[in-house]
Amino acid sequence: MNSLTKDSLMSAARVGLGGDTLRIHGGKPLTGRIEVRGAKNLVTKAMVAALLGDSPSTLKGVPEISDVHVVRGLLEAHGVVIDSPEPGVLTLDPSNVVSAHFAEINAHAGSSRIPILFCGPLLHQLGEAFIPDLGGCKIGDRPIDFHLDALRALGANVKKLDDGIHLTAPDGLTGAHIELPFPSVGATEQVLLSAVRARGTTELKNAAIEPEIMDLIAILQKMGAIISVEPNRVIVIEGVEKLRGYLHTAIFDRNEAASWAAAALATRGDITVGGAEQQELMTFLNVYRKVGGEFEVLEDGIRFWHPGCALKPVQVETDVHPGFMTDWQQPMVVALTQADGVSVVHETVYENRFGFTEALNEMGADIVVHKDGIASITRRVPRRKLEQAAVITGPTPLHGADVRVPDLRGGFSHLIAALAASGTSTISNVGIIARGYELFLDKLQQLGAEFEVVATEA
Repeated sequence: MNSLTKDSLMSAARVGLGGDTLRIHGGKPLTGRIEVRGAKNLVTKAMVAALLGDSPSTLKGVPEISDVHVVRGLLEAHGVVIDSPEPGVLTLDPSNVVSAHFAEINAHAGSSRIPILFCGPLLHQLGEAFIPDLGGCKIGDRPIDFHLDALRALGANVKKLDDGIHLTAPDGLTGAHIELPFPSVGATEQVLLSAVRARGTTELKNAAIEPEIMDLIAILQKMGAIISVEPNRVIVIEGVEKLRGYLHTAIFDRNEAASWAAAALATRGDITVGGAEQQELMTFLNVYRKVGGEFEVLEDGIRFWHPGCALKPVQVETDVHPGFMTDWQQPMVVALTQADGVSVVHETVYENRFGFTEALNEMGADIVVHKDGIASITRRVPRRKLEQAAVITGPTPLHGADVRVPDLRGGFSHLIAALAASGTSTISNVGIIARGYELFLDKLQQLGAEFEVVATEA
C-alpha cells in the first residue's frame, strides 16, 4: 500500500466514511443548497494558536474534516484538553502542555503539514519542539526553509535529524526583521504564531495577506497580541509576555465555496452555497462571470448556476491574494473543458498542480500542459520559476473512467468531472477529499448526485 492510499484510508476513517472508493453515475445536473462552515486553512491554524494562551479558547464554525482530527490529535498528544460541546464548536484548554512522544506525533504528522506551525507555540511553552517529516498533498515543492529561516531569525536553534527537526530556544524568542522571498501563507503564519510572544518587535516584509491570515490576526488580537498590518505586505508584531484564550467564529471556506460553484458550471446545475460571502470571493466571481456563469449574492450565501448557453473561454493566472487562488484553478479547469474555445490557465504558485489533468484527458478532455509555462503579452502576473500552463480546448464531452485521487483539490476536480461525465466513473482514494471538504457525500446527496460508496475491503 503506497503512502497516498494509506493517508486516504486514514482520512476516510477519521470522518466515518464507509469506504475509500466511489462509483459515480454522471450526466445529471447538481441542484439544491448546501452549507459551508469554517475554512480549513484557518480553523487548523486557530487550533494551534490556542497553545499560546493561558486560558481556554472556544472556536466556532469548525468543519467535520480529517485535517481537524489530525490537529486535534496532535494537540491532545501535547496535553491540550479538547471538548466539543456541540457540533462545529471546540473548546481547547492548554493549561497542561507537555512534550509529546515521537510515536504520538509521528502517528499524525504523515497526514498533514500543520506540525511545522507548532514550533513557535511549543518553544514559548516548553522551550523546545520536535517536528517529524511533513506530509500533505504532493502538488509541488513545499520547502520548509522559509519556516526554519524565520525561526532562526527569531532566535531558535534548529537541528535537522534523520527522522525530523529538533528546535530549542533556551533563552526564548526575540523580535527580528524578516523578509520572505515569496509571500508564503505558511511562513507568514509561522512568524505570527512565533513572534506574538517574542521579546521586542518583529517586522515581516513580503507577508501573505489572505483572508485566512487576517482572520488569524484577529484571533491573536483577541488573545492580547499587538499586530499592525501596514501597506506593501508589511506586518509588524509587538511581542507581549502572555496571551489569553479566545472566542471566535471562523471565516467561511472560500475554497470549498468556489469548488461547488465550479461544479454547478460543469454539470449545468444550480447550487446555492450557504455561508459563502462575496467579499472574499470577488476575484473568483469576476472569472466566473467572464466564463459565462451566473451568480446571485444572497443575505446568507451565494447562488451559482449554469446560464443554459455556451460557456466562454478565458485566460486565468493564479497568484497570491488578492489574485486568483491556486486552489480555485483545479475545479475551474473542469468547467473550462465545456467552454466554447481555447482557455489558458497559468499556474504560478505550485509547479505540479496540473497532474490531475491526465485523468481529465482520459475522460475526454483536451488539455495540454506546458511544463515551462507560456509567455504572453497579456500576462499581468510576473513569470515565476517552475510555473506551468494548461491549454484547455473545448467543449469536449466527458465520459466515465476509473480515476485515482492525487491530492485534495485535484481530487474534488475529479469528482466534478465524474459528475459531469456521461456513464459511470470509479474514483478511489476519496478519503483525501475528506481532508478539506466537510460531509461531501451528504452534500452530493442533497444536490441529487447518483453514486455508491464501495466498501473498503478488510
